[in-house]
Amino acid sequence: MLRMSKKYTFFSLILSGIALWFGGFLWFCFQINHYEKNKTRTDAIVVLTGGRNRITESISLLNSGIADKMFISGVSKKVTIAQIEDKAGVALLFPEKVDLGYKAQNTLGNASEIKEWIEKNNINSIRLVTSNYHLPRSMAELASYHLPLKIIAHPVYSEKISKNWWAGWGTLKFLFAEYNKYTYVLMRNLLKI
Repeated sequence: MLRMSKKYTFFSLILSGIALWFGGFLWFCFQINHYEKNKTRTDAIVVLTGGRNRITESISLLNSGIADKMFISGVSKKVTIAQIEDKAGVALLFPEKVDLGYKAQNTLGNASEIKEWIEKNNINSIRLVTSNYHLPRSMAELASYHLPLKIIAHPVYSEKISKNWWAGWGTLKFLFAEYNKYTYVLMRNLLKI
C-alpha cells in the first residue's frame, strides 16, 4: 500500500510539473502577442541585434525624438553606423547619438553589455527593442542585475513567427525553445546561479 502511495505521489508530481510548464507556455504565448503600446519618452533606446526589423524600428524611434541616445548591442566586429543605416534602409538624423556594442554574442552577453553602457552613461530609463518572443528573456536577463532602471518593452513582430502559434509546427517548435530558455533564466535568477 505504501509503495502504491509513493508511485501515485511521483506521478502526481510529474503531471503537476507538466501542467505548470504548459500553463506557463500558454501565458508566454499570450504575453508576447499582447504588449501594450507605450510612447513614453525614455533616456535611451536599447536594441538587441539578431532579428528582422529591430534596427529599422529603433532608428525610426530615435529619429522621432522618443529618446536622446541609442545603444545597439551585439554588433559584429568592424561594422559601422553607416553600414547599419544602409542595411536598415533608414537614415539616422543624429548618428552621433548612437553607440555600438561589439562584445555580446548572445542574450546573456547583451544584458552584460547593456548594464555597462547604462552605468557609464547614467541612464535611468530605456526602451528595450527586440523581437516580441525575445522580450521576456531579455528583460529577465537584465533583471538579474537589479539595476535601478525603468524598462519599457518595445516588441518587433516578425512575419516569420505567426501570431496563431498553434497553427504551424515551425512556430510552435520555435516558441517552445524560446520559452524553455526563458524558463531557464527565471529559474537561474530565482536560484541565483
